[in-house]
Amino acid sequence: MKKVALDEIRNEPNPLQVHEVRKPVSKVLGTEDFAMNYFELDEGESFSGGLHTHHDQEEVFYIQEGTATFEIRDEVDDETTEVEVGPDAAIRFAPGEFQQGSNEGDGEVVGLALGAPGAMHDWDDIESIVYCPECGEETGHDLALEDGRFEMTCGECGYEHA
Repeated sequence: MKKVALDEIRNEPNPLQVHEVRKPVSKVLGTEDFAMNYFELDEGESFSGGLHTHHDQEEVFYIQEGTATFEIRDEVDDETTEVEVGPDAAIRFAPGEFQQGSNEGDGEVVGLALGAPGAMHDWDDIESIVYCPECGEETGHDLALEDGRFEMTCGECGYEHA
């Protein structure tokens, strides 16, 4: 058994600086089979750096306070739809569903992001939707984290974003 209070967990914001408060609860608890992160999003901040999917994990977001807006696509080429969630509501994304959640309203959004299976996702199983200047359109991109920086490579043409 391991217990931890949120104020005891060190803040680890996203390297893309898309939010100020992210606390890796599962990392501190030492979980092996699921991931759990606590977020506080100010106006304009997001849970992640863009529309993406985890091919190896399903994700659930529980919004405790405020209202989060999620952009959603089933496939890279689909139209983006928006869904508002919260407070005291949750949303689930299956592996392969593209999503990005953010705070588009007034006030703060407080919530949890949970992923399973595994306490960490595999970077090789993340795909982001990004505009590719070589293809001239949005395409699926492979994602890697190198030296604290994200590197993206177009899955269509191999273009590497600097």
